[in-house]
Amino acid sequence: MGEISNSTGTEAVAASAMQPEEAGAGEEAESQPLYRIERPVYDEAFISSQLLNRKDNSTTLGQRLAQQLRCSSKRAKAAALTFLPILTWLPSYPVKQYLFSDVVSGLSTGVVQLPQGLAYAMLAAVPPVYGLYSSFYPVLLYTFFGTSRHISVGTFAVISLMIGAVAVREAPDSMFYVLPANGSNVSAVLDVEARDARRVQVAVVLTTLVGIIQLALGLLRFGFVAIYLTEPLVRGFTTAAAVHVVVSQLKYLLGVKTQRFSGPLAAIYSATAVLSHIASTNVPTVIMGLVCIVFLYAVKDLNQRFKKKLPIPIPGEIIVVIVSTGVSYGLSLSEDYKVEVVGKIPTGLLPPTAPEFSLLPSLVTDSFAVAIVGFSMGISLAKTFALKHGYSVDGNQELIALGLCNFISSFFQTFAITCSMSRSLVQESTGGKTQVIAGLLASLMVLLVVVAIGFVFQPLPQTALAAIIMVNLLGMFKQFADIPALWRTSKIELAIWLVAFVASVLLGLDYGLLVAISFAILSVIYRTQRPKSAILGHVPGTGLYCDVDEYEEAAEYEGIKIFYSNASVYFVNSDLYVSALKQKVILAVCLFTRELLVKNSRKSSCLLSQSTLCIRLKPDHITLSVRADGVLNVHVIRFTWEVWGASVIVPSARPRFFGEPLRGF
Repeated sequence: MGEISNSTGTEAVAASAMQPEEAGAGEEAESQPLYRIERPVYDEAFISSQLLNRKDNSTTLGQRLAQQLRCSSKRAKAAALTFLPILTWLPSYPVKQYLFSDVVSGLSTGVVQLPQGLAYAMLAAVPPVYGLYSSFYPVLLYTFFGTSRHISVGTFAVISLMIGAVAVREAPDSMFYVLPANGSNVSAVLDVEARDARRVQVAVVLTTLVGIIQLALGLLRFGFVAIYLTEPLVRGFTTAAAVHVVVSQLKYLLGVKTQRFSGPLAAIYSATAVLSHIASTNVPTVIMGLVCIVFLYAVKDLNQRFKKKLPIPIPGEIIVVIVSTGVSYGLSLSEDYKVEVVGKIPTGLLPPTAPEFSLLPSLVTDSFAVAIVGFSMGISLAKTFALKHGYSVDGNQELIALGLCNFISSFFQTFAITCSMSRSLVQESTGGKTQVIAGLLASLMVLLVVVAIGFVFQPLPQTALAAIIMVNLLGMFKQFADIPALWRTSKIELAIWLVAFVASVLLGLDYGLLVAISFAILSVIYRTQRPKSAILGHVPGTGLYCDVDEYEEAAEYEGIKIFYSNASVYFVNSDLYVSALKQKVILAVCLFTRELLVKNSRKSSCLLSQSTLCIRLKPDHITLSVRADGVLNVHVIRFTWEVWGASVIVPSARPRFFGEPLRGF
């Protein structure tokens, strides 16, 4: 009867009898809790014939399909509750406990949603009013289809920037220069209205495609795709996106006019263009922008320092919007000082219209990137809040919810959305319990502005919106602190972070994401091809088995080798696995003195497996030769590996030499 000792860390499970020193462990070892298992050692033949019998599964494929497609009232109800999660908790909504908190949360989120909607429309290269549309319809729809109770969906900087890059690429300024009708010698003038209309069409069609892709992935139960975007990849990518955003907003902050670039090296071209026009900086624009930045930073710092004492966060964004609008209107900044303002904001909602589907072929690749990034950010934040508050979110249903939000809303002239970290934190920290009140109130506040008072914000300076965008990205720039932390913990994950950041900054967010995902997949292959392997030794007085090269206390048993590898064996790494095994185990087994090797050739042992499985290595044929200088050469022709009682023959095609020569015999 073998005894197995399990423990944590770099422990091994060795099928060998406990040594005498374990039984006589000291008082300190006796005071530790023990975990021991004793059971017979089974081989495959005994398990398959005596212990386990496969179930007789006689159902045909047609019968299984009929069972899956069978309809009943119970299955219909379950499907309805899954598709509309609001039906599971709305009938039992505790009004007295949740209503007040949800109202406060909805109002607080709404006052943040409004300025961010206006600001992120600039990133999407569309007029500001379309940011308000995107802050209304999707929020309303997510209330019914989403499973998270705390995230705030709507416009988001990274997604807006990705959409803006596509819109600028498909509708560049150069396409819309026209000659004035009253003179042939006058230089061409940019037709801003025609350009913006085309960019809106591009953004709307892209949003439709994003919605279709997310909806299809959700229905096909592909909610697991987010796991391929590892945390270092996402954080490196979003940090690069923050760099792109800041560079794109410099011209609004300084009040200079430059064209917007897209594609590889767009950030460098944009920064160069701004610096080349630095002499034409508009001083009132810079002053207002810097004042807004300082004020917003101070407000965010106060909210963070006194978040436990403040009943609700100070709404710095809406204060900036109201005050800067009033100052701009009162001082006529647009007319007298040439400060760029938001301009015309149409009153009322637009009627539903079909997207311009002729643009579809050129947007397919971009739509996949936006769909995956948007879902990845949404589900990661949703899971964080769900874990904190003790409920669960369904990744597949989240895909369906985001897909419906994007697809349906696109017919009302919106651009793609996901959840926003800053607004979600406001919604959660102000006591929000559900989407039904908090989400509805936030969307209704935006609706009020669109329908009734949108014209009030027409004098709003664009530099104030640029300040709002920049300050909201401070959290992303703090992700640079990941670099020293990853350097200490995992060099490979650090490489993923750096590749995602550098590729996204230089190549653009679309190509950068593709390069980052490809590199992350290659890193997985590299890790499985180059697993960590070690010879484990026993720590006296414990059940621990640790790397003998790393820990002084770990000692090997005489005649026994325990080989550990931290990766599964498959065709990609099988040769490297065997090479490591020969190097660390067979080499060591062969390094006995001539007398010991001949005497114990049938008793030498080693360990082989992903989780350290004990085997015995029995050399079937060994050739020894001693050179004139006293060096012993060991040739092993064939081995028999006994794995838990089942023999595996590993013959050698020709005699091979394993091991370094020994001197001094």
